[in-house]
Amino acid sequence: MSSNKTKAGPEKSKKSKVKRHVSRCHHPISDLSWKGSNQPVTETEESQDDGMSQLLGVTISAVNATKDLVPIDLAKGILGTIANILTLAQSVIKNKSDFQAIVKKCETIRRVLERATKDATEDDLRGSLGDALAELRISVNRMNREATSKKRQGFLHRLFSATLDSDQITTWNNDIDRVLALFNLEVTAGIAIDVKIMKKLVLEHNVNAAGIHTSKNYQIKPPSRPDMLYGRDDLVAELTNYVVNDEHLALIGPGGMGKSSLVKAIINEPLVKDKFADRRFFVPYEGLDPSTITFETFMTAFARALGIEIAGSDPVRQISTFLDSTNTLIVLDNAETFEEASASSTLRDIPPAIAEIASIPGKECTKRAMDYQGYSTTRFELCSKMFFEIYQYTSCSEAEEDIKGLLKELDFHPLSINILANAARQNSWSPTMLLKRWNDRHSKVLDGGKGKLQSLSDTMQLSLSSPSVQNLGEDGLRALAVIAFLPQGLNESLASDLLPSLPQVDTICDVLCMQSLVYRQDNFLKMLAPIRHYVRDSLQVPHSTCLQEICAFYYDTVTSCSEEHDQYADIIISDHLNIEHVVAFNLACIPDDAEETYIACWQFLLCLVRHLPRPTTLTPAISNIVETSSTCMLKASCLSALAQLYGTLSQLVEESKAFQAAEALYLTAGDPESMGGCLISRADSLRAQGRFIQSQNLLEDLQDSDSWESLSETTKARAWFFLDMARMYTFTASAEKLFVKSAEDLVWGLNKIWHCRAKFYHGGDAVQVHTHLEDLFLQSTRAGNLVRCRDVLEGLAQIAFCEGRLSDTMDNLQTLVGIFEGQHSDDVLWYTVRKAVVMSKQGNCDLARELIHKVSEPFQFFALRNARVFLHQSYAWACIELTADECDRAETYFTTTIESSDMQSNLTFKAFSIRGLGEIAFVCRNFALATQRFEETRSLCAEMGVPPQHLYSCLPLDTLPDKFRGWTLFLEGMSPFVNDTT
Repeated sequence: MSSNKTKAGPEKSKKSKVKRHVSRCHHPISDLSWKGSNQPVTETEESQDDGMSQLLGVTISAVNATKDLVPIDLAKGILGTIANILTLAQSVIKNKSDFQAIVKKCETIRRVLERATKDATEDDLRGSLGDALAELRISVNRMNREATSKKRQGFLHRLFSATLDSDQITTWNNDIDRVLALFNLEVTAGIAIDVKIMKKLVLEHNVNAAGIHTSKNYQIKPPSRPDMLYGRDDLVAELTNYVVNDEHLALIGPGGMGKSSLVKAIINEPLVKDKFADRRFFVPYEGLDPSTITFETFMTAFARALGIEIAGSDPVRQISTFLDSTNTLIVLDNAETFEEASASSTLRDIPPAIAEIASIPGKECTKRAMDYQGYSTTRFELCSKMFFEIYQYTSCSEAEEDIKGLLKELDFHPLSINILANAARQNSWSPTMLLKRWNDRHSKVLDGGKGKLQSLSDTMQLSLSSPSVQNLGEDGLRALAVIAFLPQGLNESLASDLLPSLPQVDTICDVLCMQSLVYRQDNFLKMLAPIRHYVRDSLQVPHSTCLQEICAFYYDTVTSCSEEHDQYADIIISDHLNIEHVVAFNLACIPDDAEETYIACWQFLLCLVRHLPRPTTLTPAISNIVETSSTCMLKASCLSALAQLYGTLSQLVEESKAFQAAEALYLTAGDPESMGGCLISRADSLRAQGRFIQSQNLLEDLQDSDSWESLSETTKARAWFFLDMARMYTFTASAEKLFVKSAEDLVWGLNKIWHCRAKFYHGGDAVQVHTHLEDLFLQSTRAGNLVRCRDVLEGLAQIAFCEGRLSDTMDNLQTLVGIFEGQHSDDVLWYTVRKAVVMSKQGNCDLARELIHKVSEPFQFFALRNARVFLHQSYAWACIELTADECDRAETYFTTTIESSDMQSNLTFKAFSIRGLGEIAFVCRNFALATQRFEETRSLCAEMGVPPQHLYSCLPLDTLPDKFRGWTLFLEGMSPFVNDTT
């Protein structure tokens, strides 16, 4: 699509400087012989018509450009009519070759009008100039009517072309000659001729010796500065500095990024205008077909943009002579074709010609990439401003966020946003209708007209039709489809492994990058969103062979990936979004018996659990798996793995739902062991939410069910362990009986740790428990079991805390941090936050705040994706501020924790925080509010199944300082809660 644009600036030799590379070119238009319309069509004639089409295109562009520049409305209307006549000839008229004389006359009219009306006003129309323009208008209007009539005749006969009689064309030609004579008379009389024109005639005389047709020489004004150019002031200033300091410059980047707009801004900068004055030339090549471009076509278009016509066999010398007279700035727009010119025998002379004209030694120039790197911080606001300024819909506040989301989906691509906003405005689409059109049509909405500035597809076709892309053949399109299909793009390091059927994939990718169809970022080949949408809409899904190869590689990776961090884990981490997309795509498209994809699905989810815990988009695809006898077990496995991922992310409600769905499927499939495993995990998830009584009931029901006897001893021991964990919180069993049955199984035997801790929580002797835990710590250390070491050290820290030995508590917590540092970042964060709370209770609140701030910074992403960590952190902040008697701050953190607890259905942190709000009300002597808060806390205790007096018994590190006694007084029914008043 887009063009690599090369600009070259002025050199010390005072020769012209070429400032920017372009997109494409056209056929030769000189030395062609034109046949009459009544002759048979031959290959030569067809070639001439092709050349005539290109001549028409160049002339139409020049006429339209002049129309925008002339100051007289009458002249603008005449030029508009001429452009319409030429457009009809280009698109409808069959015998284009007979039109050569008329095209030349139209070009003459354009130049005459530009010169005759220069600096003229409407008052000048009262004299002979007005008469000449009126006569010309009559003549061209007659031509337009007759050409349009021919067009209608062609369509009435269901043809797409019409033939103009050569006598008709001769009549038009003679009529134009008659009218132009009037303008020649005006020039002789000196009308509309000023001193500047006379100086220009002198210049024409000087360059005539070089073979340039001075009678054809006319001044072309550069395009004006774009009306809207947001967020590019710094870049304009940077590049302007290059230009005025004689640097040759190439702007490179995807189409639609604003390279042309940027250059139009630069050539209108005051510093540039001061240095180059009227020697600023803009050479557009967007309308030329790269498959037919020749050196002669390139040079002819170049010369026309300079306002001259060349003759003879040395166009480079003629152009150089014209440009040698003074400093010159030249912009070549849309010329990525020349970047690859050396590969084509018809194009290889173009780069040396550019270098010679611009005096560029060894093709040296400064290159400036035009991409989105480093531009993301402000592009949202800038692109939003541009969109809404164009759109101008009276009321779009309700849909503003949705529209901004759409702009983000477009990667804030300037051209796409411009087209979208104009389409919405011209069609009077409401915001709702705009979003619907985009959802229904995607990239087709971005085809608002013809040409690269109005159509995304036209911009894309400029690059897709370049010789280098065409030379790639079908393989190039396959690679494009793959890159568009994969959300991360193609991993360049794995490209040959992913696509073995494309042995030249590296070369293909280089070409696609050169054409700016793709770009490199973080070792991936990516596409901008609008290009991706276009390719997806045009090429659909990748070729079946490529898709099979991608699936085979990724599926083999997830199958081979284990808990070890090896090369397979590295691929999971680097390509996780691509793998997820492939799995989701296949789940939606494969037949019911495609077991391989179901296996890859649950294996990939487990890979995320082990190596990259993050939310997944596979949930809907898994839910939509049709349940049959062959898919029942496979879907259950996917749900079970999904539940484990939810659990790792502390999304406990979703975890419970996924496990419950898996249980039913396993039971239907006759697999009680797997069903039991899911049920036990669900019970533990309920415990983690503070729903201890529900967890207890669920496990007791399992023990009473018919499936219990079918479970393995290990699964039964696991069930007993989590049942005792729930009973420990609900105080429905004595500590002596807790964690005894689970300890009988070898796998769970060392959970004597929890038997000791339960005794302490239930009021056992702290010294005795401390001694037993010290012994168990030595055993766990020898065994190298980090989880058991953690459980012991946490118990020792809690005992030290309850005994007031805060230094020992800090030591145990620091040991925990040291054990997990560099291995388990979540545990490091968890226990460091614990340290901060203990530090505040030592009286070091400022240090506590500093510590919790410091430890949180490296784990921002983790804290956001792990709800349990967020709750833990937020509650810790509240405790620290309450300890520091900063009640307002504490209230804010308690409130935040309550809101987050509601979102995660976590009763434990909610109860702790509401109790905290009660204590703040109590301190403020608002006893009515304090009573309300404590009543809410007691109600939550009942829901959890925890006796209110034991709310903190199993979690002593979460207790509030002893000075806050409102809760205790409330439970004891002591004043002021006997007859509470405000």
